Amino acid sequence: MPSEGRCWETLQALRSSDKGRLSYHRDWLLRGEDVLEECMSLPKLSSYSGWVVDHVLPHTQENPPSSETSASSRSTSTLDQPSCVPRSPGRTPAFSPSSSATPDGAEEGLRQWQEEQERKVRALSEMASEQLKRFDERKELKHHKEFQDLREVMEKSSREALGHQEKLKAEHRHRAKILNLKLREAEQQRLKQVEQERLRREEGQVRLRSLYALQEEVLHLNQQLDASEPHRDALKLDLSAFRTRGNQLCGLVSGIIRATSENGFPTAEDQAVAERALQEMRDLLTSLQQEIAKACEAKRRQDEEVAHKKRQESKMQQGPEVPRETPAPSQGLGGKQNEDLQVKVQDSTMQWYQQLQDASSQCVLAFEELTNSKDSQAKKIKMDLQKAATIPVSQISTIAGSKLKEIFDKIHSLLSGKPVQCGGRSVSVTLNPQGLDFVQYKLAEKFVKQGEEEVASHHEAAFPIAVVASGIWELHPRVGDLILAHLHRKCPYSVPFYPAFKEGMALEDYQRMLGYQVKDSKMEQQDNFLKRMSGMIRLYAAIIQLRWPYGSRQEVHPHGLNHGWRWLAQILNTEPLSDVTATLLFDFLEVCGNALMKQYQVQFWKMILLIKEDYFPRIEAITSSGQMGSFIRLKQFLEKCLQRKEVPVPKGFLTSSFWRS
Repeated sequence: MPSEGRCWETLQALRSSDKGRLSYHRDWLLRGEDVLEECMSLPKLSSYSGWVVDHVLPHTQENPPSSETSASSRSTSTLDQPSCVPRSPGRTPAFSPSSSATPDGAEEGLRQWQEEQERKVRALSEMASEQLKRFDERKELKHHKEFQDLREVMEKSSREALGHQEKLKAEHRHRAKILNLKLREAEQQRLKQVEQERLRREEGQVRLRSLYALQEEVLHLNQQLDASEPHRDALKLDLSAFRTRGNQLCGLVSGIIRATSENGFPTAEDQAVAERALQEMRDLLTSLQQEIAKACEAKRRQDEEVAHKKRQESKMQQGPEVPRETPAPSQGLGGKQNEDLQVKVQDSTMQWYQQLQDASSQCVLAFEELTNSKDSQAKKIKMDLQKAATIPVSQISTIAGSKLKEIFDKIHSLLSGKPVQCGGRSVSVTLNPQGLDFVQYKLAEKFVKQGEEEVASHHEAAFPIAVVASGIWELHPRVGDLILAHLHRKCPYSVPFYPAFKEGMALEDYQRMLGYQVKDSKMEQQDNFLKRMSGMIRLYAAIIQLRWPYGSRQEVHPHGLNHGWRWLAQILNTEPLSDVTATLLFDFLEVCGNALMKQYQVQFWKMILLIKEDYFPRIEAITSSGQMGSFIRLKQFLEKCLQRKEVPVPKGFLTSSFWRS
């Protein structure tokens, strides 16, 4: 118990006191047994314990400890002070055994004092424990504060670091945004420059092709100037000035093309100069024709005067002169010809027409032996060659560009003498000496027949057929001439040529010359006739504007847009035919108008205005009320084009995406 501990502490304090350290007399040895007995006996309180309680303890209570934490230690040290305990009873005069309480009283007082001390010790212990708790709480609070301060510092530093990081991120994003904008601007600028360069090159290529077409037309017009040489002797005209100026204009255009070949692409100014030269050449040819016409008229009048004199002399023997040719039944208005338009086409056009027909006839004569052969082997070769030439043309469609290329390669291989597969057999034009002539003729005939039948029923079919025909024409020019010969024979309006009715000619023959099909003395219906003519004109209009995309671009088109311009000009220089002219003009312009607009630009629109203002009244004047459909369709089409200032791209035109399929 705690009280027992405190007693031993008290005894220990007494033993350490001065009295406890006293040396005893040797005489005590004589009393060894008594001493041992006393040591062996239970301890007893001294007779002085009461005095100690009465005199010493009160003094210790009057001097409390300076701090609460050292209370227990000082109470112990108070008992250890030797000055508070008398050395011997004889040394303390105030002490007398009689004044102390009895041993029982002293024991009771000591017990009470001990209890009091225990209470104090407990109080001090509790106080020390509470103070220790407060100390721990203050220490813990201090640690919490320090930790909180440290955490706040760290959080503040973290916030500052995050803020700095966000600021750096924002700056980085801003710089990245600026850099991206600059890169985007640079890329846009690069793409813009690339696009400008592409447009410049395309415009340059268009101008270059236009220059080639202009040069071709200038050279063609110059040939017409040279063709007028026979008139010089017959009419006694001096045409040297016209020829000299024509040669100068040809040299001017050729010089422009040579300069552009060295410098890259022609400029708009170069094209304008060439167009002015072409227009001057046209005016020059017109002036020449007018001079020749005047001279011819003067010579005619002179001849008429001479003939009149002769008739006067022999009027009884000479009857009235009957003209050799009369115009077609539908030409003119009320049977009268307009003075400013022609009934016949130009002589040069008719010469060209006749040359093509002669070439076609010579080709027929070249393979006549193969055609009329009775030999079974020759007949088999002829049939195989005809199938090899015509079947691929029948397979032409708008399905895919790759399929079209296969057909083209097969036709080209056949014409080049290479063997091709047809009906499971290998076929080649080298199997017969006349095989190539036969294949060329039948191939050209099939192309025109496709226009007459397939294009007439499906207008979009004109473009794939035309592009293959154009490519074959470019590589094999004789096939192109035969195509024109077949086309002119079946559709004379593609020349343009309005056959005249000659005296003594059978009506059926004249109808066939006009392009009608006559079977058993019955002429085909007008609607079917116009449908076939429309198909062939559409095919022709597609051929002159299309080129085979895999061919050489260095060569000019074998029969390009300049021939389309010539056809349109000659149509407008001749009297219209009821129902026919309006139909063919609409078909031609719907297919080829966009290409002519891009090629001739201002001149094209002048031509359209001429049709609207001058040619429409002539067509309307000869068209009956039941045949106004084609005229109204043409009129609405041209008015819409003039209103929009653009001719639409024809439906079914082959775009670049078609060739990637």
